[in-house]
Amino acid sequence: MGSGWRSVLIADGTLRAPWRILLFLGLGFVLYFVAGFVALTVAEPPGLEKEALFWQAIPLAAALGAGWILLVAVDRRRPGALGFAWTSHTVREIWAGLLIGGGAIAIAVGVLVAAGWIAFGPDEGTAGLYVRTLVVDLAAFAVAAAFEEAAFRGYPFQVLVQAIGPIAATLLASGAFAAAHVANPNASALGLLNIFLAGVLLSAAYLRTRSLWFATAVHAGWNWAMASLFDLPVSGLAFFDTPLYDVEERGPDWITGGVFGPEGGLVATVAFALALVAVLRFPGLDEAPEMRELAPLVDRTAAA
Repeated sequence: MGSGWRSVLIADGTLRAPWRILLFLGLGFVLYFVAGFVALTVAEPPGLEKEALFWQAIPLAAALGAGWILLVAVDRRRPGALGFAWTSHTVREIWAGLLIGGGAIAIAVGVLVAAGWIAFGPDEGTAGLYVRTLVVDLAAFAVAAAFEEAAFRGYPFQVLVQAIGPIAATLLASGAFAAAHVANPNASALGLLNIFLAGVLLSAAYLRTRSLWFATAVHAGWNWAMASLFDLPVSGLAFFDTPLYDVEERGPDWITGGVFGPEGGLVATVAFALALVAVLRFPGLDEAPEMRELAPLVDRTAAA
């Protein structure tokens, strides 16, 4: 191969960022079909209650597999450098992330209730069904959030940070994150702007800790509280139904989000800003020593 072509493909001894991202996408598609084939031919068909968890696990396996393979084969890192290594900080990252994500949307819903823009009324169900619904939904949202974090704050994002820096990488990845939601039901300009802001929030969560556990927990806490605790649509999707109570929206859509859910309204803009402050200032959240030793790509540290 001539030196000209080599300079297009390779910089600083490794493949340039665009080629590594293309490899991730191609490998991810291959692994997605492989994982889907294995799941459909080997695993038992899930019951209705576990269906969301089952189908979200397939793209999660593909995104993780692609990231891990490329980290090892191309970047000479260990798989844990992607961000899902279990460290001395992981438990703290999980509970802090759930608290930040769930707490931010809880504050937003509290404001809507206090203003009379949404109201809760009774619905059918039992206490046992309610508890089971919350637990199953949390598992489903956790797996779905882990997939999106592996795809949007995982290997491609980390390669971009290494290549062009955290600010430009965050803007590009957040734009892609918003674009991935364009086809959601009832998506609006404000809704897509808020999802872009969510991408900024989740990128900041990863960059502060180098932990996809933390970013996943923030993401899952937000979605789970919105859909399961408050029975509201998530990014236009209303697949989840919480027993015992139902919600009625009474305020203007530009504030409440209307049928898109809170993410389509100004209330989510404020909530994402509050969550971002919490992510940046929450005490005791930094890169774990074990993660630093793994040399994530964003640390620009050569693997041992």
